[in-house]
Amino acid sequence: MKKLFVYLSDFRLECVLGPLFKLLEASFELIVPLIMAAIIDNGIPNGDMGYILRMCLWLVILGAVGLLSSVTAQYFAAKAAMGFSARIRHALMAHIQTLSYTELDNQGTSTLITRMTSDINQVQTGMNMMLRLLLRSPFVVFGAMVMAFTIDFDCALLFAGVIAVLCVIVFSLMLATIPMYRRVQGQLDSVTAATRENLTGVRVVRAFCKEDAENEQFARRNQLLTRMQLAVGRISAAMNPVTYVVINAAVILLIRTGALKVEMGTLSQGEVVALYNYMSQILVELIKMADLIILLTKAAACGDRIAKVLDVRSSQKDGEGVPACDAPHGSVAFENVSLCYQGAGADSLTDISFQASPGQTIGVIGGTGCGKTSLVNLIPRFYDATSGRVLVDGMDVRDMRKDELRRRIAVVPQKAMLFKGTIRSNLLWGNDSASEEDLLAALSTAQALDVVKAKAQGLDEPVEQGGRNFSGGQRQRLTIARALVRMPEILILDDSASALDYATDANLRRAIRQMENPPTTFIVSQRAASIRFADQIVVLEDGHVAGIGTHDALLASCPVYQEIYASQFKTEEAAYHG
Repeated sequence: MKKLFVYLSDFRLECVLGPLFKLLEASFELIVPLIMAAIIDNGIPNGDMGYILRMCLWLVILGAVGLLSSVTAQYFAAKAAMGFSARIRHALMAHIQTLSYTELDNQGTSTLITRMTSDINQVQTGMNMMLRLLLRSPFVVFGAMVMAFTIDFDCALLFAGVIAVLCVIVFSLMLATIPMYRRVQGQLDSVTAATRENLTGVRVVRAFCKEDAENEQFARRNQLLTRMQLAVGRISAAMNPVTYVVINAAVILLIRTGALKVEMGTLSQGEVVALYNYMSQILVELIKMADLIILLTKAAACGDRIAKVLDVRSSQKDGEGVPACDAPHGSVAFENVSLCYQGAGADSLTDISFQASPGQTIGVIGGTGCGKTSLVNLIPRFYDATSGRVLVDGMDVRDMRKDELRRRIAVVPQKAMLFKGTIRSNLLWGNDSASEEDLLAALSTAQALDVVKAKAQGLDEPVEQGGRNFSGGQRQRLTIARALVRMPEILILDDSASALDYATDANLRRAIRQMENPPTTFIVSQRAASIRFADQIVVLEDGHVAGIGTHDALLASCPVYQEIYASQFKTEEAAYHG
């Protein structure tokens, strides 16, 4: 949690003024019992209405000034807490963007979402209450005890004993609940993960009639979270009753002692009332303090979880190089490349070597799980090769600046992802300075121009979250268009035409080859027909290269390619011949 306080640096003034105004309010509150004692001891016995009215006027003034001070303090505290959480959220999001795929895989999406939402909200609430009460409550408690000593020493000793007992109770409960709150937030991650998984895969769940099974699984996780929350809640809930018991017992002793002293003439009735009021103030502030401790305990646990994410460092170090101007733009080379994912028992890719010249089309094919996506993910450096080198424009990708490397590359992933906005705003992700002609040209190449023309608002047609108001094939064509708007030197199509019919797929590949400056294109596909006209075809089997060459050469020499092609030949031959 301490590591997060750096984000309060822009709110130093608010962090000082908030507690100061709260202390000012508390100071006025401590004066009130003395005025009440004066009214009881001086005004009422003497029947001096003028004196009573003057004292009442002072009470009104103290109340008004205290109210103004309280509102001002809450304004500064809220401003600091909101700004603090906003900066943490911004820093956390920016930090997550710097992490490689390896760290993102390890952390998990649901965990990061919980950190960004629930955890930061808890930290914000804790910071707000801390600025308002962390100094005020102890100030009132110890101030009331000091004021009690000015009235009567024996009664004040009772105050000191009560405060000591309550401090032991509060801090014991706090130490017991801190680790429990951490476990609660961890279980909340599990529930969030289950929720996200079910909502994302709701169609699959319904298709397999697994609603009841998923409901039961979610119920088990939710019940475990509920039990954990109830357990920590019971301990936290014990704080107020225990506090009331101790304080009320102290009040009984105070009134008894005060009554005896009044009877003996060593203490006035007004002073007994003042001591009772000070004891009541201590009761109220300790209850507030107990609630504050609970909030701070939650905030500290959540803050530690956020800090752990911020402490994660990317396994990839950004390079500083830029390829020479005379380097062949769009060339890619793999030199004895192997890849092993973190925590995996075996390599996903082993000793891969091949070269792609600028403008060439490279097909990547193989069985499910053979490493096709892993291979192309090494080019934009989503993952780093465990051994060997991946060269882009003659330079090792690990030596290049990431922004410079990825500026040259456009990637269309397996899952077509559109963002909430319009078709135009999604296409401009590729190049925010692209003209409308550029957008239309990219749409035409991607075979998506008819999709846009069929919409009433054209390029300004709204896109819902995830592009759910478009079909799978439309989403794929629009994501390909977004990549082409970038005018990349290297284009990676990672099984991104799986929802397209054979004719549209063929037209798409033909249009890319006929571009004025065609990019070096990597086509990852399960279809032999989609890569049969590639300049080179890389055939993978269990992470190894089973063959590299043209379609005809592989048909003659590569058993793996022969098997893949034979399994698809009959349906595809009819679509591509004649």
